[in-house]
Amino acid sequence: MIRTVTILLGFQLLGEVIARGLGLIVPGPVIGMALLLALLWTRPRLAGSIMPTAQGLLAHLSLLFVPAGVGVVGHAGALGAEGPAIVIALVASTVLAIAVGALVFTGVARLTGDGDD
Repeated sequence: MIRTVTILLGFQLLGEVIARGLGLIVPGPVIGMALLLALLWTRPRLAGSIMPTAQGLLAHLSLLFVPAGVGVVGHAGALGAEGPAIVIALVASTVLAIAVGALVFTGVARLTGDGDD
């Protein structure tokens, strides 16, 4: 298990080094995950040895959200004061993201000729 966690964290670190070293906008853990995926495609036996540890981490993923919950409780006063503005910003940004996604989808469909005219 220690070997597997070391592999997982090593790829995350490698991704961070690449992202920060090259000044990329892609987060380091995403790069590390892509590199790990490439390795697992080339070495399927390694996937079998990583799977039990990865499934164990995924089964307890909810524990990683405890710090966020503590932060919300710790700053409840500030959230109460700024609550309406935060809710408006969340709703507006969600609606805007959905609208932009729909417009991009429609534009790409027209460009590729897949749209129903």
